[in-house]
Amino acid sequence: MIIIRFIIITVLFVIALTAITIWAYKRRNKLVMAGAAVVWYIALYGTFIGFQKLEVNHHTYTSASLPKAFDGYKIVLFSDAHVGSYRGMNRRVLQRAIDSINAQHPDMIVFTGDLQNVKPEEILQHENLLKSLKAKDGVYSVLGNHDYDKYLYQKDGLNTEPCRETIALEKRMGWHLMQNEHHIIKRGNDSITIAGMDNDGDGKRFPQRGDVKKALSGATPFVIMLEHDPSAWRRKIVPDGRAQLTLSGHTHNMQFALFGWSPMKLSGKEINGWYTEGKQSLFVTAGLGGLIPFRFGATGEIVVLKLKIKE
Repeated sequence: MIIIRFIIITVLFVIALTAITIWAYKRRNKLVMAGAAVVWYIALYGTFIGFQKLEVNHHTYTSASLPKAFDGYKIVLFSDAHVGSYRGMNRRVLQRAIDSINAQHPDMIVFTGDLQNVKPEEILQHENLLKSLKAKDGVYSVLGNHDYDKYLYQKDGLNTEPCRETIALEKRMGWHLMQNEHHIIKRGNDSITIAGMDNDGDGKRFPQRGDVKKALSGATPFVIMLEHDPSAWRRKIVPDGRAQLTLSGHTHNMQFALFGWSPMKLSGKEINGWYTEGKQSLFVTAGLGGLIPFRFGATGEIVVLKLKIKE
């Protein structure tokens, strides 16, 4: 099991770091001692303080094609909740996040996947809290790779299916879960489309089941797409050309950054923040939680996104 492996790796890491610290202290090796001290600080801070922090970050998206009635429309985005990690003192983090989302009085709430770590029973423990999310036009969601049946037990991401229990729970909570489908939101005579694709990763480690054509069949001219894995943006969404704005998560901004810079940026991929290709934009959130309850410099966030007409 992945959890058992994580525990074993954590124990081995602590033992190794302790041994290195003792060795350096006995030999008065100041350089190694300083290095060990930094690692201890990052590990302890990220686990006991960093993971419990939360940011509410505000952004504005402008588009000349946004229907007039949606000028000022407010969307709250959150992602990668991994609610199985909210145990003990970490429970208050999820409560604070839900309270912060509702406090924005949004027109719409969107969730871009990875609600659970391993199994839907984790969601049951927080069902009443999650179902308390309220927005004028409702809560819309898509599945992440962790929301696939026995995902963490698979050697190949193609051998897993969307978890039916998780799907049922999201619907029971009143969320509009979208699996390669869309909903049309109306304001008077104006309308926009909120669409959602199934997880679309590399097809090896991560399930690749997104169908952009199916998701947008019959959509209005202005489209907001939800897709858990941001790699699908250049692979499928940009070539299709119909989604002006795509919202994603998945990367967690590596849950580690120094002075605002994450080593994950060296990959050259869409990791965190805004990206633009022609008239299409992508926003990747750092997410809320994580399978491993640790964050250092990449604080969990909820995103308040205001839509504005570009003059």
